[in-house]
Amino acid sequence: MAVHVAAASSLAVSVLDAQSLLSAFGVLGIAVVMFAETGLLVGFLLPGDSLLFTAGLLCAGTTGTAGTTGTPATLSLPWVLAASAAGALAGAQCGYVLGRRAGAAALSRSRSARLHAGAERAEVLLERYGYARAIVLARFVPVVRTVLNPLAGALNVPVRVFTVWQAAGGLAWTAGLVLAGHALGSSVPHVDRYLLPIIAVIVAVSLLPLAAELLRSRRVAKQRNETP
Repeated sequence: MAVHVAAASSLAVSVLDAQSLLSAFGVLGIAVVMFAETGLLVGFLLPGDSLLFTAGLLCAGTTGTAGTTGTPATLSLPWVLAASAAGALAGAQCGYVLGRRAGAAALSRSRSARLHAGAERAEVLLERYGYARAIVLARFVPVVRTVLNPLAGALNVPVRVFTVWQAAGGLAWTAGLVLAGHALGSSVPHVDRYLLPIIAVIVAVSLLPLAAELLRSRRVAKQRNETP
């Protein structure tokens, strides 16, 4: 009976909840989520930002995410940094290769309005900022970081250019959020009590660039329509 209960608990993991993922899979879960979110078009719903930040908190000894699954109260900072970077870099490169081979066919078949909106923002980034800046900036914008990699492959962005800048952006994104969580967890006692509001703020901040770009695009379109 105990075996069946344990199995049921592991299957009840919510892939949309950073705490649940870390409790069930630890460092391995971080690498898998980073790979899926940045390399597979189905990964845009995964909690990349909140997962990295929460993992950083656990590295500082925050006990809030330890629970009935028996996960240790802390994670190793070097292992978390390595797993985050490895998953994010490998995922982005995989997404680029898939985009190069399959073109925009996979994206066009998707019925997700959110995914298509992310693709439009990714195209705007590439056109407005150029390859290097767009690839780096996309890492910090949810959904956009999922679709830009295959889109870059479909648009035949040079392999060397994409690889160099996706690595730079991926390292800055993963290390930045993990270290931010670690710093906060190390300096603020019992910060795990406020984990959900903190994650909500992180998600809101990460969406600001996308919201700003949407407002700018609408303003430009309105000005064009008003111009005689």
